[in-house]
Amino acid sequence: MAPRPWRDGFFVAADGRKPAEGWLLELPAKPAAEVIAVITAVRDAPPPAFAGGGKWEAMHGEMAGIYEVRCRQGGQLHRLFCLLDRNHPDGPALVILDGDSEPNRDARVRLSAGP
Repeated sequence: MAPRPWRDGFFVAADGRKPAEGWLLELPAKPAAEVIAVITAVRDAPPPAFAGGGKWEAMHGEMAGIYEVRCRQGGQLHRLFCLLDRNHPDGPALVILDGDSEPNRDARVRLSAGP
């Protein structure tokens, strides 16, 4: 029996919002297309076979278990945060959590799990 294919989907907050979807809709077309291409490649590889080439990175420390897609355009670093859910009832899923854009100072900007 072949393994179940990975699927992707947006995290839905308790109030019904999809933070990552809103973030993606606000991105300029070029970085949005690049981020979506990485998500598609990761989903289809399937995880964890996708090497990433610096565009798909595992986070560490308090954020272990979360992955990020990185895309740079001009002076901005765009980061989309994801979770690989191997035990989802509908089969393995790449859950798209939220995104962030910031000045492109350093790709290793710290993100905290909370206050």
